[in-house]
Amino acid sequence: MVSVAIAISYLDRQTLPWAISHIQSDIPLGYQTKAFLDSAFLATYGLMYLGGGWLLDRIGTRRGFVIIMTFWSLACASHGCAGSVTALAASRLLLGVGEGGGFPAATRAIAEWFSPQGRASAMGVVNAGTAVGAVVAPPLIALILSHTGWFGLSSWRWVFFITGTLGIAWGCWWLASYHTPTAMSAGVEIPDPPESATTTPSLPELLARREVLGIAFAKFLSDGAWYFYLFWLPKYLFEARAFDLKQAATVGWIPYAASGIGSLCGGYFSGWLLARGYSVNAARKVALGASAALMPWVMLVPVVDSIAMVLFLFSLAFFGQQSWSTLVMTVPTDLVPRGALGKLAGLVGLGGAFGGIVMGQAAGWALDAGFSYTPVLTVAASLHLLAFALLCFALPRIHQLDFSRRIRP
Repeated sequence: MVSVAIAISYLDRQTLPWAISHIQSDIPLGYQTKAFLDSAFLATYGLMYLGGGWLLDRIGTRRGFVIIMTFWSLACASHGCAGSVTALAASRLLLGVGEGGGFPAATRAIAEWFSPQGRASAMGVVNAGTAVGAVVAPPLIALILSHTGWFGLSSWRWVFFITGTLGIAWGCWWLASYHTPTAMSAGVEIPDPPESATTTPSLPELLARREVLGIAFAKFLSDGAWYFYLFWLPKYLFEARAFDLKQAATVGWIPYAASGIGSLCGGYFSGWLLARGYSVNAARKVALGASAALMPWVMLVPVVDSIAMVLFLFSLAFFGQQSWSTLVMTVPTDLVPRGALGKLAGLVGLGGAFGGIVMGQAAGWALDAGFSYTPVLTVAASLHLLAFALLCFALPRIHQLDFSRRIRP
């Protein structure tokens, strides 16, 4: 169920990038306007990543997740009513408010159901939902654009109405099916943490730790690249590689499919290392380093002519990114007690979202200023290696942090 929710989330956020060429027939959108709309989503997404974590820590996963899903589904549908850039921006802001709680909710559900040894693999399955949503988006959106236009409304508006309805249906399924497990009903024995680790830290106490800041800034760097790929790949294919809607539906999904495989492989590889006696620290870092090593190759995209090679290089980057993302979103479960997971996952997501804003704004400015995609892709290709180096410096050893010594004013 959680994986399906994340799939819907990525489907909803992909509606604008894949439908943009049709939206432009009604609402003019330049590069910087496109970057502005992406930033509107990411700003509230990042802030509510933290706010969603706070909400979930207080009302629980079951109620919190359905509230979050319902809100973002209505926000997605509201795009179909937009008649101007301002209205589109308002809808993007609201979509970010709702979707910001998705991954904190997923992290909590995994912590409720799985032991530390199984969490990376479980997060991999959940994170693979991002790929399912993104893979479904090109052909589904192409189908809607080609076969709707009902009641005199432009077909791009139906893209948002239909995808928003899917989230409402999921919310009904979640309420009917999900319950918070006990250790026995989950089928695992989840050991209690040491007493010193059971003290739930406050937000200031989290921010005072180098490890927390390190993982948040690593996510800032790596998600700067990821959100650029996610939001700008369709535009790059339409403009730089002259894709039409048919090509987008036929092969545009391939890099996103690779990202799903990466989600599963990253979690599996880390779990495989743990099963063979590696420490949590070694298992996470070896897998993170291997993921980061796949990212620089995308800087070769501008110099290759073959569409097949372009898609291969993007697929390699998408594979590495989502393998990385699975592991980075698992590390908070290794650092803090369950009661603080929502706050820490929120901080990590906040860092990632603002990294996406910075990279997106830089890309929009560069492209409007007449630069090609080459320098933008070169910068994006370097960010995961920088993030890995920062992570190793800030977290010399991944382990449960001791918050028993309170920070006193």
